[in-house]
Amino acid sequence: MSRTDEQAELAAIVRSLLDRRADRAAVRTAMTSDKGFDEGLWQTLCEQIGVAALAIPESHGGVGASLAETCVVLEELGRSLAPSPLLPTALAAAALLAARDPDGLLARIAGGEVATLATPDHVLFGAQAQIVLAYVDGRLTQVDETPVRVSAMDPTVQLSTLRQIVDPLPDGVRDVALVLTAALQVGGMQRALDDTVAYSLQRVQFGRPIGSFQALKHRMADMLVKLELSRSAMLHGVDGLIDAAPDAPARAAVAAAYCTEAFNDLAGEMIQLHGGIAITWEHDAHLVLKRAHALGTLWGQPHTPRARLAL
Repeated sequence: MSRTDEQAELAAIVRSLLDRRADRAAVRTAMTSDKGFDEGLWQTLCEQIGVAALAIPESHGGVGASLAETCVVLEELGRSLAPSPLLPTALAAAALLAARDPDGLLARIAGGEVATLATPDHVLFGAQAQIVLAYVDGRLTQVDETPVRVSAMDPTVQLSTLRQIVDPLPDGVRDVALVLTAALQVGGMQRALDDTVAYSLQRVQFGRPIGSFQALKHRMADMLVKLELSRSAMLHGVDGLIDAAPDAPARAAVAAAYCTEAFNDLAGEMIQLHGGIAITWEHDAHLVLKRAHALGTLWGQPHTPRARLAL
């Protein structure tokens, strides 16, 4: 379940780009823009790295990699907190692959067009998407209606709604959604831990960095344990989907349930261990907390995948 050398190189390339193009100021500019994300960054990610094309077969104009590589990129995006339509675009591509792409839309997605897959409750980046898909009467179809953008608790995750009644995601596609979201959650947890450790080495109390206090070391160690268990659960879920394992739905449910609760826990610890600074708008801690809550409710509360495990 560890990364291959190629995946580690992909992560390093994406991280280097995001470090340059998605710093704190850039994230705030993007999330408050008309589009809700940095179109220039998205274009660069698609044209230079091919992030939208990773899990699309070469026969459809894609890279021919897998969901594992997509999750590598999502994890880095989660770490940066950059608003990005990769999650809904990758999910729409997975739905089209399962439906054998009847309308030939995969090539457009591989070329960088933003796509999304509507649910009865929300449409991720729907107002920004060139391709809006939904399940209607059990069939995947392209939606003509333009989704209407609505305000969301997390300004880095853009939401829209449709008037049209659509079906819930089928189980197989929902499993993909859970695992892709878990990758974003793992990246957010890494950000929470990294920022907290860095702050603990800078903040001085009683003449010592607070990171030297044993009680705080224990709390940050607990954060690391939850992060690594979350990453393992996510990678196990990815492998299950790629291999079409019989227990793939169970693996996806475990990843969703564990990563959701762990991310909420780490975001809360980040707030606490940063003290009063973490409640200011200028600091990123509130964005981490909002991202944790937003991603944790996209596909239902943690008890929803647990209920699937109990069947």
